[in-house]
Amino acid sequence: MKKLVILGAGTAGTIMVNKLAPVLDPREWHITLVDQDEIHYYQPGFLFIPFGIYTKHDVIKPKRDFFPPGIEVMISAIERIEPERNRVKLENGKVVNYDILIVATGSHIHPEETEGLLDGGWRENIFDFYTVDGALALAQHLKYWEGGKLVMNIVEMPIKCPVAPLEFVFLADWWFTEQGIRDRVEIEYVTPLPGAFTKPIASKYLGHFLEKKNIRLVAEFNTGRVDSTRNKLISWDGREVDYDLLVIVPTVMGAEVIGRSGMGDDLHFIPTDPYTLQSKQWENIFVIGDATDVPTSKAGSVAHFESEILWENILRFIEGRPLLPDFDGHANCFIESGFGKGLLIDFNYTVEPLPGKFPLPGVGPYSLLEETRMNHWGKMMFRWIYWNLLLKGRELPIEAQMNMAGKRR
Repeated sequence: MKKLVILGAGTAGTIMVNKLAPVLDPREWHITLVDQDEIHYYQPGFLFIPFGIYTKHDVIKPKRDFFPPGIEVMISAIERIEPERNRVKLENGKVVNYDILIVATGSHIHPEETEGLLDGGWRENIFDFYTVDGALALAQHLKYWEGGKLVMNIVEMPIKCPVAPLEFVFLADWWFTEQGIRDRVEIEYVTPLPGAFTKPIASKYLGHFLEKKNIRLVAEFNTGRVDSTRNKLISWDGREVDYDLLVIVPTVMGAEVIGRSGMGDDLHFIPTDPYTLQSKQWENIFVIGDATDVPTSKAGSVAHFESEILWENILRFIEGRPLLPDFDGHANCFIESGFGKGLLIDFNYTVEPLPGKFPLPGVGPYSLLEETRMNHWGKMMFRWIYWNLLLKGRELPIEAQMNMAGKRR
């Protein structure tokens, strides 16, 4: 019997096992899913915890609730992947052999990579919201914060969900207005990018949006270290930004096992064909989600669109047919903007976010690069879609490849 092994049961790994289990003959293929944690986190929901919109209960569920029947589940950290021997060594001492390996080990923040970030102030007046613990600690802090200078800083790219830090400052503007202290809060958005976002049209639009909300943009700031004794961010070129409350997106890296296994780049992301999602080095290894080095957003929507291409390519690989170079870098992101409104962007490797209607031309119901209440409700409804449809590998009415219909250049 041949063996398919999936490493990681987050968004990408769970979608893939749900797509492949029904179509692979159990008499010919044994599917093993490996993960070190029993809890599944709805990571887009972390953004809402600091502002009391979601609780911890809203963003966690048991992973086994989303696994299909008939697969083997192994709960263990991974010691090493040995691609030359087609096997995976687990920390519990077991060895898992494979004929096909899907790597969906995700990405994680590494605050220790920034000098001084953990030397004082961490979870006191320095917080992240990319972990559930960080989001909960920040929520507790904001309950009693009386104002001052709030700095939202991105240490370096790439990061998970590039729009999340923007959403945070937009929601902060709303939150402090609701608390009646917005006039006592100065908000700065400090980024290594030349503007508010990675793509020029969206960057210009979102930059104007920051200005309208009285949020100062500090661009091309490459954070070198944090001086928590003086409450200052210091860039590699010596510029300084002072803060009273620092919310930070630390360096984001792929799983440490990728580094230990010698399979990744300096940030532990695996060199991956950007169109087929096959490993560039090993033909029987495929990569999906945040674990790849493909030049698109590290976001749940990308993992979903990748899965539509990857499950077909896995079947083609099994049958000895050529892989389809069909993944186009499609990313789709709602941007919560506060006050019950939101924006939406839709783009891929070659087409940046454009205005228009989505998904139906001229109809929507969502508007691209436009702030609407419908976009806000799209963002809020997505949690139900995530738990009930997306994770289970169900078909969604959005094509994996980006459609230009309804967009205006």
